[in-house]
Amino acid sequence: MYRFMLSRRWVALTLITLLLIPVMIRLGIWQLHRHESRVARNTLIGHSLSADPVAFDTLSPGPGLAVPGELTWRAVTSTGSYDTAHEFVVRQRTDSGGDAIGYFVITPLTLANGRGDVLVNRGWVRPGDDATSYPRVPAAPSGQVTVTGRLRADETTAGSGIRERGGLPDRQYMLINAAQQARITGRPVLGGYLELAATSPDPGPQAQAQLLPAPNHSEIGPHIAYALQWWLFAALLPVGLGILVRREAKEAKAA
Repeated sequence: MYRFMLSRRWVALTLITLLLIPVMIRLGIWQLHRHESRVARNTLIGHSLSADPVAFDTLSPGPGLAVPGELTWRAVTSTGSYDTAHEFVVRQRTDSGGDAIGYFVITPLTLANGRGDVLVNRGWVRPGDDATSYPRVPAAPSGQVTVTGRLRADETTAGSGIRERGGLPDRQYMLINAAQQARITGRPVLGGYLELAATSPDPGPQAQAQLLPAPNHSEIGPHIAYALQWWLFAALLPVGLGILVRREAKEAKAA
C-alpha cells in the first residue's frame, strides 16, 4: 500500500522535507541569537547611559585610535573651548523624528587640560535653500564650557555603509571621523566623538541645534516570535508529510 513512496515524486518530496527541517531549526536558533544580542546591547546601553559621566579623554583611546564597542554610549563630559574655525557639518542626516533630512553640526572642543580636541556633535539643523552653501548653524557658546553627552565611535564606510566622497562644498563631509579631521586640521583629535546632551553654562534652546535623543534601549524586536515561528514550521513539516502519505495510501487502497 505504501509502495508509491518509492516513486520519484515522493522520494523528492521526502528529501526536501528532511532538508527543510534542520534549515528551519537553524533559522530559529539564528533568531534566538539575534534576540540575545539585542538584549545584551540594550543592557549595555542602559548601564552606559545611567552611569555617572566621566571625562571623555579618560575613555577615548587617543588620537587615531578606535573607541571600543563596550564603551559606546557611555556618559561622558569634557571641559574646554569650542574651535569654531574648524567647525563642519555632516550631510544627509535625519532629525530626531526621522522625517526631515539635514545636517549634523560638528564643532571641535579644545580641552582645557591640553590633551587635544574632542569632536562634539551639537545636533541637527535644517538645510538651506541651496545645498551647496553652508547651512545656518547656531553659534557655538564662546569661552570655556562643560559639555555632557554620549561617547560614540568614529563613523567609517565599513561600519555605516556611507561613503566619503570628494568634491563636496567647503566644510561639508559625509562621516564623523576624528582621524579624518586630524589629518585635515593638523591638530590632535581624540578618537570617537561626543554626542551632546547638555551644556554648562546653558546657552538656551534658541542658541542650540536640535539635540539628538538618547537611543531607545527598551525595544527588543520580534526575534523570539520569529524563532518560535521557524521551530513551529519545522515541527509541522513531518506532520504535513504524514498527512499526505496517509491520504495517498487511502486513495491507493480505494483504487
